[in-house]
Amino acid sequence: MNLAGWLAHIERLHPQTIALGLDRVRRVLERLALPAFCPIVVVGGTNGKGSTCAMLEAILGAAGYRTGCYTSPHLVRYNERVRIAGRAVGDDVLVDGFAAVEAVRGGEPLTYFEFGTLAAWVAFARARIDALVLEVGLGGRLDAVNAFEPEVAVLTSVDLDHREYLGDTREQVGWEKAHIFRAGRPAIVGDPNPPASVVEHARSIGAGLLVIGREFGYAAEAGQWRYFGPGGARGGLAYPALRGAAQLGNAACAIAALDALHARLPVSAQDIRNGLAVVELPGRFQVLPGRPAVVLDVAHNPQAAGVLAENLAAMPPGRRTLAVVGMLRDKDLAGVLARLRGRVQGWYAATLDNPRGATAAALATAIVAADANAVVREFDSPRAAYAAALEEAGGDDRIVVFGSFFTVADVMAVRAATTRGPDGG
Repeated sequence: MNLAGWLAHIERLHPQTIALGLDRVRRVLERLALPAFCPIVVVGGTNGKGSTCAMLEAILGAAGYRTGCYTSPHLVRYNERVRIAGRAVGDDVLVDGFAAVEAVRGGEPLTYFEFGTLAAWVAFARARIDALVLEVGLGGRLDAVNAFEPEVAVLTSVDLDHREYLGDTREQVGWEKAHIFRAGRPAIVGDPNPPASVVEHARSIGAGLLVIGREFGYAAEAGQWRYFGPGGARGGLAYPALRGAAQLGNAACAIAALDALHARLPVSAQDIRNGLAVVELPGRFQVLPGRPAVVLDVAHNPQAAGVLAENLAAMPPGRRTLAVVGMLRDKDLAGVLARLRGRVQGWYAATLDNPRGATAAALATAIVAADANAVVREFDSPRAAYAAALEEAGGDDRIVVFGSFFTVADVMAVRAATTRGPDGG
């Protein structure tokens, strides 16, 4: 099968899209018989984990290490999930990985994410990489990524999301996420006020807990910033290429994790500077060139929406902010949209073409509930909403596209199609 065939196949194997648990993954992993081949950093958290993974990957790459990075979900192509030496792998690498997993699966009904995680492990093992960064998909305790043994675990933040799986309180969510920690190994926490459940779990298993603002942290200065931690202080650092004030906390987590790995994967201060200068991550407060300004952000929970609102406020003022929003209906629509109250002058609500997608009408109701004076139009897709916003925006306006990976991906696909040359380049 080609890649499309494999993706269709693995989508059909399990009756549920999400079925948390490690037993299936561990059984197939044991049959693959691929021993650990390099140091692993596992990164979890409600928000910020994708950015932290990207920074770790960029810094390790700048230091000359051949690095593997596994993240999810993807925006445009599945290949984005599996990167080696900073580049998405080719279809052939993924097909070989899927075939290797299928050969030993033995009837195990793996989920789409579980199958993909195991196939990525095969790809990394065959590529002889020096370091591996794995992003948790959902939660931590029962996520497929937790079947692997990290040298360092990073928990970027804890907030409410995926309540049906992780719980209705930060204490419950924190307990689930903290299970990526390992006894006797560093546990980096980027939440300055972590739930007690995170601290208690780390201490109960004997993990080396380091909390931002206590054992490590950062200080923003004019035009630069400074990091401090158990491995020492580093000053005169340029701001990361990823936009937004929250990225300093993510960068501090990445540096703390690298300090903990120094004996096996030493990096210099210049490696850190070089890595942070070139790091890229589409869809995380990504400001596209041109006028009107277009901002792409996958923010889909209240904490992330709050960060988005802060980042918009820090941008040079525009005449109007027009928002294209599409969300999954199992997200906290009211909580997310309330964070943008007063910052948007025109709303373009879009229905997502997804079984879990909220309708434009439902979004419009939530928007008006958050702001009775909101001006809302409804569309049957993000691309239609974006086209309308683009047509109505002036050069001094800005358009923010947010609410879901699906929303951002739809608009990215439109832009890619309209900027492609006649020869497909």
